[in-house]
Amino acid sequence: MLGALPKSAHPAAKKHLAEIWNAEDKEHAQAAVKDFQVAYGAKYPKAVAKVVDDLDELLAFYDYPLEHWVHLRTTNPIESTFATVRHRTKVTKGPGSRAAGLAMAFKLIESAQARWRAVNAPHLVALVRAGAKFRKGKLIERPEESAATGEQPAAA
Repeated sequence: MLGALPKSAHPAAKKHLAEIWNAEDKEHAQAAVKDFQVAYGAKYPKAVAKVVDDLDELLAFYDYPLEHWVHLRTTNPIESTFATVRHRTKVTKGPGSRAAGLAMAFKLIESAQARWRAVNAPHLVALVRAGAKFRKGKLIERPEESAATGEQPAAA
């Protein structure tokens, strides 16, 4: 998204983006998106489109347990793991063969795994896999009752 903005707009845009993904819940994040649209929509519609067009995917982590948000907000574990693979293949001028490349990537990722941080609240992973619904990061015990009261259950 920052690539669609001039460098001079990056600091303010980064603050707006941080307000979106650090919002306390999905509703606050959607309000922050609207603020972002107001601030940048007229002058930089391509940048705004990059956020708004994929908004459901961008905010999907809010439909999971609050304890997991810290893990879902970032792609850093993936990026840093593959940065090691990319660095190694660059230094060796390529992996040689496909089999050698796969073996090297496997060993580097296996090594990196030892340094990965454990998931917060691992007991909730089974609930997520079973299709449990969460709203504002909290488990909805009876989704059918929340629908009857007018409260929208979160989609996983």
